[in-house]
Amino acid sequence: MKRLNAVPTDRVHLWLMLALTFSTGVIDAVGYLGLDRVFTGNMTGNVVLLGMAFAGGAELPILRPALALVFFMLGAALAGRMLRKAPEGWSWRTSIALIVVAAALTVLAVFVAVADVQDNGTLGSITTSYMATVMGVQAATAKRLKVAEITTVVVTSTITGLASDSKLAGGDSRFWQRRALAVALILLGAVAGAAALNVGLWLGLALSAAISVAVAAAGYVRHHRERTGAPTDAGTDQGNPEKP
Repeated sequence: MKRLNAVPTDRVHLWLMLALTFSTGVIDAVGYLGLDRVFTGNMTGNVVLLGMAFAGGAELPILRPALALVFFMLGAALAGRMLRKAPEGWSWRTSIALIVVAAALTVLAVFVAVADVQDNGTLGSITTSYMATVMGVQAATAKRLKVAEITTVVVTSTITGLASDSKLAGGDSRFWQRRALAVALILLGAVAGAAALNVGLWLGLALSAAISVAVAAAGYVRHHRERTGAPTDAGTDQGNPEKP
């Protein structure tokens, strides 16, 4: 515990956002592979799917990706309103938002465990829309923390930054470690989500719910220690920003 207290707050927040990035990979694998090729965390994928479907792409889904886009935005808007008056960095509202995410995913995990959402078109659409709403809340909450180069849902810009700022490109490789970790973790999350489908849809959702609980708890504990003046070395880590 003393070693954890000695970790700068900025780095703790980085670790927590990387955990949520892993969770996004899990959720997207569950949605895409288990629920008719729908991304519920990465909206770029849905935009591309819709474009190809509108151009006559064979058997590509339209309704569920479109609903996912709408409900992701709704979730992000709800989180944005909830966090609008919260201070920069972590706050009690941040923890509540992530607990809401965890609770919603837990309820959904129970629901898909008892209901056949894969063979029922209506239930499947409701499930993906629900997942997108929850991921919108999570993404907007993560965005409020403003951890450099970590969005938890988008890795294209992360990969671009990793390459364009690399020493090969004449850059200083700033943030390369966290960028590489973000890409690796969303990849590993997708692997975990795909593997969880061998057991059932519920397992990937339950795993993501557990991650959200852990992140909310860890963030709250660090925030509470700073607010109460508990002895920590919880300063920033801006002197070495590329260190994960």
